[in-house]
Amino acid sequence: MRHIISILLRNEAGALTRVASLFSTRGYNIESLNVAPTEDPLVSRLTLVTLGSDPVIRQINNQLLKLIDVVSIVDLTEGDHIERELLLLKLSVEADGLARIRELVEADGCRVLDDSPQSYTLELTGAATRIDNLINRAAAHAKILAVVRSGPLAVGRGVIAHRVR
Repeated sequence: MRHIISILLRNEAGALTRVASLFSTRGYNIESLNVAPTEDPLVSRLTLVTLGSDPVIRQINNQLLKLIDVVSIVDLTEGDHIERELLLLKLSVEADGLARIRELVEADGCRVLDDSPQSYTLELTGAATRIDNLINRAAAHAKILAVVRSGPLAVGRGVIAHRVR
């Protein structure tokens, strides 16, 4: 099962390396990883997506809590949460496909960041299925030059209690 794990991590040199090493030494893959500061300049939020059975993920989370830099952990997939992904899509658009790409932009609510035909760049935020759908439809009308995705970012609905050591 796919799990989105939210980790509050101290901003210390090597903290991210220790988290990633825990996964690699146990043979688990990280599908996506995002790290950004929080409202506290001493703490960052690491949002990690991985695959594994519930017992395996619980074991990983328990191991993560043993790391000195980890402040708290929440497996967001255990509860109701909001999940979004950011896409930057760079296209090369021929004249005959430009009108169709503009229709896609309008229909999907994309932002156009660069509108030259050789480098037509779009921004879209949404669920992974919405992102996938736009990429597939754009590919039918333009050459894809680059796909840049953030991977899922998530936050729990309501009040979430982090497991703090």
